[in-house]
Amino acid sequence: MSLSRDTILAALDRLSLPDGGTLVSRDMVRALQITGGKVAFVIEAASPEEARRLSSVRDAAEALVRDLPGVEAATVALTAHGPSAKPAPQPAGQGEPPSLKIGGHPKPQQGSMKPASVQRILAVGSGKGGVGKSTVSSNLAVALARQGRKVGLLDADIYGPSQPRMMGVNKRPASPDGKTILPLSNHGVTLMSLGFMLPEDQAVVWRGPMLMGALQQMLTQVEWGELDVLIVDLPPGTGDVAMTLCQKSEVTGAIVVSTPQDVALLDAKKAINMFQMLKTPILGLVENMSVYHCPNCGHEEHIFGHGGVQREAERLDVPFLGALPISLETRLAGDGGTPIAAGEGPMAEAYSALASRLVEGGMA
Repeated sequence: MSLSRDTILAALDRLSLPDGGTLVSRDMVRALQITGGKVAFVIEAASPEEARRLSSVRDAAEALVRDLPGVEAATVALTAHGPSAKPAPQPAGQGEPPSLKIGGHPKPQQGSMKPASVQRILAVGSGKGGVGKSTVSSNLAVALARQGRKVGLLDADIYGPSQPRMMGVNKRPASPDGKTILPLSNHGVTLMSLGFMLPEDQAVVWRGPMLMGALQQMLTQVEWGELDVLIVDLPPGTGDVAMTLCQKSEVTGAIVVSTPQDVALLDAKKAINMFQMLKTPILGLVENMSVYHCPNCGHEEHIFGHGGVQREAERLDVPFLGALPISLETRLAGDGGTPIAAGEGPMAEAYSALASRLVEGGMA
């Protein structure tokens, strides 16, 4: 029996789900890839709660495919399409956290805003939005944590905080005294984001001083604990948050993410120039969405061009940290709250290699 997409789906269609139907009849199989004798695919549940209930189904599906003739290895990721259900509101007077407001004019402070318990701060920036900066930040944080590093992730993209969704956390941080903030954690990473403090669809309509005040609070009032590295997911562009972080927080260095498209590279060069003006070392460049691999026929297409970021890194004489392909699995994993780097497969290996380059270079 030849190994094909139809063969895999026919086998999975024999696996019944606890509440009826099969993975195939309910259209839950995504990103099926066959590379020689290796098979990888994603099971996409409707919610994180359902995904947790389907962990045994994932194991059964992986074992089923692995036993098919011609299959050498099978990797199955489990993700969710929608967010977790919102927690029920607590009755008044029953364990309510103290009032904690984020944002406002920064308080006068002498010296650095760098937390004393944090060894290094890595800023992840981009010249424009939509190039995958937040995806790279979350997956890099998880990859470093899997390599034994104590990692924090600060979502400083205040206008568009996406890390709560990507990291699968939707709780409000606790505050024992209305001043100290106790961060959340998931996938081995300590987390803080303005998105934890606000409804998901509420806009942040703030001027510069409010942004700087929020950044100061999330750096100095959060109990980060002992961290080897704090990754800061910056807003796109060259505005107040990036300037304040680099000037006040002893940033170890910056990673710039761009697609190979000429328009994106133009803006990435501005971000690079900003870091140079602020005397922040450029630790390396990452080319995201570098290539598309068709999961059906294996054809490669360079949708946004190819190699532009690597050429820019060579021109600037800074490290080129890697090229990451466009990946449906990565998108599904991020939307489902479990970064692709938390699992196995080619994309997890790509982020692991990216993390290793930083570790080996003494940057993380």
